[in-house]
Amino acid sequence: MKRALFGVAALALSLLMAAPLQAADTIKIGVAGAHSGDLASYGVPSLNAAKVVVAKVNAAGGVLGKQLELDIADDQCKPELATNAATKLISDKVAVVMGHICSGPTKASLPLYNDARIISMSPSATTPGLSANGANPMFFRTIAKDDDQAKLTSRFMLESLKAKKVAYIHDNGDYGKGFCDNNRALMEAGGASTVLFEAITPDAVDFSPIVRKLRRAKADIIVFGGYQPTASKLLQQMRRDRVKTPVIGPDGLKDDAFIRMAGKAAEGVYCSYPKDTASLPIYKEARQGHIDMFNSEPGSFYYNAYAAMLALINGIKEAGSTDTDKIIAAMQTKPVDTPLGTLKFSKTGDATGLALSIYVIKNGKFEETDYSVTLD
Repeated sequence: MKRALFGVAALALSLLMAAPLQAADTIKIGVAGAHSGDLASYGVPSLNAAKVVVAKVNAAGGVLGKQLELDIADDQCKPELATNAATKLISDKVAVVMGHICSGPTKASLPLYNDARIISMSPSATTPGLSANGANPMFFRTIAKDDDQAKLTSRFMLESLKAKKVAYIHDNGDYGKGFCDNNRALMEAGGASTVLFEAITPDAVDFSPIVRKLRRAKADIIVFGGYQPTASKLLQQMRRDRVKTPVIGPDGLKDDAFIRMAGKAAEGVYCSYPKDTASLPIYKEARQGHIDMFNSEPGSFYYNAYAAMLALINGIKEAGSTDTDKIIAAMQTKPVDTPLGTLKFSKTGDATGLALSIYVIKNGKFEETDYSVTLD
């Protein structure tokens, strides 16, 4: 009897000792974002990028002799769900996180990552304050900030469109209002006047009150701040009511779902977005990886997310460890080739080497214009 008990105890002890070793056989990477809900057209392509990159790296032998494992958390781009997602990933002991997707959820989750000392790299959160003054030492991104986008869009409006009177419509969120605020400051400094600055409710069905205000404002250009589901509804009502004023928006409008939802109303809309780097071999490789795995073309922010995954994995590789401080030091000093170009990260976590362009919708497709800027 004693021998039997001893055998059971020994087995239990061996299992307990083996559990940490088994868990350590993989490196967990968290992926947080809108994988369902109204803004899934932003989050799912980013999740797909993570799957493509991890499959490729694992097939080549992994990193530091270990396979990569994805730990996925859906926040639907809602701040209250983002904190739950972050708590899950932290509890699961991920090494790093690729996400979140939207600025509001990113802002809500960052205090948790800061406290846990886990890097969170967003492919699409653009609010400048996320990286201002070192407030979030764990935050990195592979997308241009709203104020960087505004430098390009305001210059385009002043120089190319010769806009003098500007109307601003935003969804009152960190992302949308921030884009409008930054453009307004630069446009007014450039001599343009503000004829309307209004917030709208994204979930509203009837935008006729704001459409009437836009008609009375007689603006040369409308700056829209927000996401494509709201923009498509607003544009359809504007064009139906014969408000033909040109519209310009942030990178959230550079989404084929916007063209599908808005239809002909999307024609002529301008937006900022990363410069076309489709000629790069690594871009072609990333695109083909998505086609091979999902049998479709990549969606919005896929390449930003692909770049974020490569940057995080390269940081781990160069650090020779999953130690956060060593990964950060590597990402700030060791360049990494991505579909967006060769990137490094500043002390505040912003990517350097990114290039932005103005795009316009023509004949149901996005076309890149000659207006672009490269971020230092």
